[in-house]
Amino acid sequence: SSDAVVFNHAAPTELAIRAAKDVAGEDNVHETPPVLGGEDFSYMAKARPGAFVWCGNGDSAGLHHAAYDFNDEAIPYGTSFWIKLVENTLKV
Repeated sequence: SSDAVVFNHAAPTELAIRAAKDVAGEDNVHETPPVLGGEDFSYMAKARPGAFVWCGNGDSAGLHHAAYDFNDEAIPYGTSFWIKLVENTLKV
């Protein structure tokens, strides 16, 4: 559907940015320009406010490429992000 675009709502985006900066540091959190691609998250964000985030993986082929290599060193950052997001949200 042409109306199924990923839209990051302001409040969840700010919570996600704050959690990411708390975990990875100010200099390691970057906003990305819009990209063309398909993502089912758009339907979730239409139903409930949300923010789509990417966790850096370092120098690797893209996610759906046969040469993609998941960087295990990213695991603590990814899990810590979700924990910090919950902690920060519960403080609000």
